[in-house]
Amino acid sequence: MAVTFTEEHTALRSTLRRLLTDKAPSEAVRRSMESDEGHDPRLWRQMADQLGLHGLSLPQEYGGFGGGPVELGIVLEELGRVLLPSPYFATVALAGQALAASGDDTAMARWLPGIADGSLTGTLASAEESGSWKIADVAAEAVRGDTAVWRVSGTKMFVIDGHSADLLLVVARSDSGPGLFAVEGTATGVSRTRLETLDPTRRLARVDFDGVPAVRVGPEGDATAYLRTVTDLAAVALAAEQVGGAQACLDASVEYAKTRVQFGRPIGSFQAIKHKCADMLLKVEAARSAAYHALSVAGETPGELPVSAAIAAAYCADAYTHAAKENVQIHGGIGYTWEHDAHLHLKRAKSSEQLFGSPATHRGRLAELVGIAPATATKG
Repeated sequence: MAVTFTEEHTALRSTLRRLLTDKAPSEAVRRSMESDEGHDPRLWRQMADQLGLHGLSLPQEYGGFGGGPVELGIVLEELGRVLLPSPYFATVALAGQALAASGDDTAMARWLPGIADGSLTGTLASAEESGSWKIADVAAEAVRGDTAVWRVSGTKMFVIDGHSADLLLVVARSDSGPGLFAVEGTATGVSRTRLETLDPTRRLARVDFDGVPAVRVGPEGDATAYLRTVTDLAAVALAAEQVGGAQACLDASVEYAKTRVQFGRPIGSFQAIKHKCADMLLKVEAARSAAYHALSVAGETPGELPVSAAIAAAYCADAYTHAAKENVQIHGGIGYTWEHDAHLHLKRAKSSEQLFGSPATHRGRLAELVGIAPATATKG
């Protein structure tokens, strides 16, 4: 399924790119990633108030603009291109999409308006202490008490912006099967620890829950199918962001190859550099096709989402890592320095490669989905 970009899509990309060029150059990104907040609060408000990016893909009845995955993908691609440190991915791409896909009118009415206007941050807490993202491996528990209030206990790892999010959507297991439970970030019994991470532009946290009051979100009973949809939407959103980062690496490599002179000629005229850039272009364009197809499927034919999400997640992660490594190689010695952004892209690529499952995990799931490998007991 091909994505047809409209004039509105083109205008959205152009406007956002101008804003990020002005407000998020490399120097600003480095200031944000080293700040206490971990992002620029003024830019966060500007993105919400002036461009309406937070509500772009959310339903209109809950304060959004009624867009979909394609519009969200355009935004994420541009944010990934500049490595913007921001709660946007966790809040909109994870929490926002999870709530919008839940079919839970009460939950959507309670939290989506705050996400849409930028007053509420959120995230998805899925990975277990074991490091597994699979639904079948969920160990966190949700128990309904005598007062009909759910209480969540357990530990979640690698929670994006989990140290600061106002709302935590926790994947936990109840007597009837896995489900999604909403927890206030400041609730009694929540302990949040920021983790030391490879990627300084994206903050991750360990979150411990000790009998924390929670609200069930989405379908009752065994919500495995819904949770798989949430995970697929998250993986596709990440793929779009990875395409933006890979494109930035390609652009930087080509520009440097045209201007760096050795032996009296630009290094871009050397066959080895030409081949590297050509291979990068092929991988980046293939990754873009995979991501755009998955974004279109997510909005138009969700029944095909599992396959397209697995393809995009596996391929885009590999393509970004390849482009980031080649970017460092083409830049040579300067590419290894702290002052150059090449290492930041490499760190983002390697870190995001493991979010929501490794490329090998997604390839294994794809093999199961298309029937060329047997389903495993830990499928999730």
